[in-house]
Amino acid sequence: MPEVEKVRVSKLMAAQGLCSRREADSYIERGWVLVDGQPVTELGTRINPSQKITLARPAEAAQRATVTILLNKPVGYVSGQPEPPYKPAVTLVGAKTRFAGDRAPLRFSPAHFKGLAPAGRLDIDSQGLLVLTQDGRIARQLIGEDSGIAKEYLVRVEGRLSKEGLAQLNFGLSLDGKPLKRAEVTWQNRDQLRFILREGKKRQIRRMCDLVGIKVTGLKRVRIGGVALGELPEGQWRYLRADERF
Repeated sequence: MPEVEKVRVSKLMAAQGLCSRREADSYIERGWVLVDGQPVTELGTRINPSQKITLARPAEAAQRATVTILLNKPVGYVSGQPEPPYKPAVTLVGAKTRFAGDRAPLRFSPAHFKGLAPAGRLDIDSQGLLVLTQDGRIARQLIGEDSGIAKEYLVRVEGRLSKEGLAQLNFGLSLDGKPLKRAEVTWQNRDQLRFILREGKKRQIRRMCDLVGIKVTGLKRVRIGGVALGELPEGQWRYLRADERF
């Protein structure tokens, strides 16, 4: 039988949803990763994909201590790195902007900023649900190459959309030389469309609408997977609760 190619432990851990590759390297350095019950301490270690990887208790405790924040990003803020003169959305997170209706039992701490990063994009001229997380598992779940989590948007448009154009928005368009996955696009009201996508190309909805001859005048993300924007006010945030799942 041909010999099975060995794979880096950190890559396998990310593929299995245990953590991100960066977190995996950190856990390995601390001796918190077990392969078939034995600790692995050298970065770059390769193993057979069939071997069992588990996390030691300190790693599990570290994951429980991570936070994920849901922000209703306003127009004019960038989701990732700052672009002068615009500010990154993370600057909106603070004790004074926490949603009064947040039911999570957590107390806000400056430690919650450490390693906090956006899990996905939301354009500067778009608003709505933006996820910021310290948890590599959630980041991978939302933005990993194989992520198929549905993201729902309400999109205000101008122009005439034919039945054929609406059908193309649902399936048949290509961007950057590649066909888009099937979407779910329906009329919400006379000037607003509801988009449900399972991929996230740059400025995808605006570019899709350009291809069928209509212009986006407003875009709001209202749901990611099983988590909805709900009553979260614009410019405010709350913690993802333990009972919520994307």
